Amino acid sequence: MKLKLSLFLQITVLSLILVLAGCAPKAPAPESTPDVKTSASIVDNSDAFIKAISSKGTWIIALTKDITVDKDISLEGEFKNGKKDEKGNDIIQRKIALYAQDENRNVTARYTLTAPKLTILSPEASIVNGTFKGDIYVSAKDFQLIGTKVDGNVYFTNEEAKSTFKKDDKSTITGKTELKKE
Repeated sequence: MKLKLSLFLQITVLSLILVLAGCAPKAPAPESTPDVKTSASIVDNSDAFIKAISSKGTWIIALTKDITVDKDISLEGEFKNGKKDEKGNDIIQRKIALYAQDENRNVTARYTLTAPKLTILSPEASIVNGTFKGDIYVSAKDFQLIGTKVDGNVYFTNEEAKSTFKKDDKSTITGKTELKKE
């Protein structure tokens, strides 16, 4: 009988401990910091644009209106877009979005980015659905123009940048497209 009473008390105490533990306030979750490499920058002025294209910026830079930058600029850094390829590896991508879209991803407005010179140093970069006025110097591999007009020249600073460049049928370049070492 003593053994049954002892076992009963142990089960009761253990149950009470479990109930009280469940009622205890939870410790706050650790602060999470957003992964700036997978978030987007929505920009409407030259200062915000310059910050967004820096190596500490974001993978996608989306304009909300025409922007003019009065100095040479560079798209720098290697960024992940938050997606994985078929092998489970992070997808590297950098995108300057010169357009607005609706909830169905239909382009609703196109914008113009103007700068004397834009140097592309980020791999897997693209300029999409708008106009760039100025010259583009491409030093990184796999640069793309998608639905974009370049009102200027596109120069490649190395053979790899030139051989991996792509532009779709909707993209145009008004000036030269050639290899030109800086």
